This record gives sequence, structure tokens and C-alpha cells, in this order.
Amino acid sequence: MRIGIDLGGTKIEGIALDDEGRELMRQRISTPAGDYQGTVKAIYNLVSHIEDSLDNVSSIGIGTPGSLSPKTGLLRNSNSICMNGQPVKEDLEKIFNREIRMTNDANCFALSEATDGAAKGAEVVFGVIIGTGTGAGIVINGKVLNGANAIAGEWGHNPLPWPAADELPGPECYCGKHGCIETFLSGPGLSADYLAATGEQKTPVEIVDLSHYDSRAEACLQRYEDRMARGLAHIINTLDPDVIVLGGGMSNVSRLYINVPELWNKYVFSDVVNTRLIAPMYGDSSGVRGAAWLWD
Repeated sequence: MRIGIDLGGTKIEGIALDDEGRELMRQRISTPAGDYQGTVKAIYNLVSHIEDSLDNVSSIGIGTPGSLSPKTGLLRNSNSICMNGQPVKEDLEKIFNREIRMTNDANCFALSEATDGAAKGAEVVFGVIIGTGTGAGIVINGKVLNGANAIAGEWGHNPLPWPAADELPGPECYCGKHGCIETFLSGPGLSADYLAATGEQKTPVEIVDLSHYDSRAEACLQRYEDRMARGLAHIINTLDPDVIVLGGGMSNVSRLYINVPELWNKYVFSDVVNTRLIAPMYGDSSGVRGAAWLWD
């Protein structure tokens, strides 16, 4: 048995899987807001409850926003601010008295879909999460690629490729730079583009719905698709993955899987593009499942 924990800003989800990936138990609890020690205790209590319920001591994998610094071992870049600068892995290993494995939530998403999800059997998988932010993970031959700086897959904080004049310098990003891919392709980025073009505030879901009969919404989505095609073409040119899996809220926009691959052909440095763009099998459950698969 293996346990996966998905640590989020508002909820902590735990899952137990058997060796075949069958779900044995799942439970969600609220994340103690702004309370680091409370969060560590909540994770311990959740794992203990699952193990006691199933009468089994298991491996523990944890997915979290942000990543562990290879320099300090402390968590960084988490949107749960109280976790930043904390020795999360070290503290959890002390209270569990065993090794745990931890990586960011995008890596967990990619690992889940590569292990027994939509990208099962693919050699190189690039898993993209596009929601309130934009992140990604890389899985090669079933193993997460962390990289020398533990930032492999940080696709969203590269500049949008081949920018048009009206895309420069680009929106300001929370990282301190302008024109990051995240500022264009996140859900808020899509809404901001529509607001700039129309003066009206709409959610991504509303923009997609409007696109069926509103030319302004359709134009906004076409800009979004071309920007995604450019961003993913850079990944194909660099990593040349077999499969790109989309996750997060924007992965529910079905037209992306048809239109983006048609558009990226003119940006990829090849006469053929065999990379597949696919929807996830497990969706919101991929993060917690991928955390469990860290011990495969």
C-alpha cells in the first residue's frame, strides 16, 4: 500500500492505493489557514487515520505547491505562504520516523498521468497544469525529472515565445518580470485579455460559453490558442515529448486539443509533429495519485 497526500491552500487530500493503483481509501480535510505547525500535524493525523483504518503502515508521498530548495532543504514558491522557508520534509520525517518523498504538485500530476493515466506507456511526458497559475512537470521513463535546481518543468515563468508587438512587454507577473507565459495562459490571464479587449470582466468559463455566438470572445480564445501553441512549441523544440497532458481548469476546454496542435506546426522546428496533446484521465485526482506513485 502507498499513501499520497496533496497539500493545498484550502484542503489536504489523502489517498491510499494498492500496487495495482486501485483506490483503497480517500479523505479530505481543511488546511489550517496560515498555521505551519498545524498543517504538519494535520498531515500526520490524516496519514495515521488512513493507516489505522486500513491496518497497514505504508509509504508516504506528498505533493505541495512550490518545491524544496536543493540549497537549504526549505520549501519555496508555495502559495501557502506560511509553508515557505520551512523544513517541511524534515519535520514530517521526524514525526513519522520514516522517509517520505515530496515534490511539487505539477510533478505529481505528470507522474499520475504517466503511470496509469492518459499518458500511460509514453516515454517522455510533459504535464501542464493551467488554472489560477501555470506550472508543469516532466516524467521520463516513469520517473519525475526534478533537475539540478529542482525547477524542471517551470514552464510558466519563461517569456511568451515569438511575441507580437502588442504583447510586449507583457503583463507584470508576481515573480517580478513581465510577459511570463503564466500571465497569458492562466485562467486569470485569459480573463485579463478579454477585459483589455472589451472592457468587460468575464470568467474563463463565461468566455468559452460566449465564444459560440460572440465574436469578441471567439477572438480572445483564438489568441489564447495561438499563445498556447507558441508556448508548447518551445517545449517540443527543447524536450520533444511523446505526450503533453493538460490539467487544471483550462484543460476542460475541449477545443484546445484540436486547435492547438494544428497551430503549433508552424512553430515547431520539424517537418512532422508526432507529439500528442491530450486530456487527463484523473483530472483533479491526479495530484494526490501522483504523490502516492512517488514510491513506485
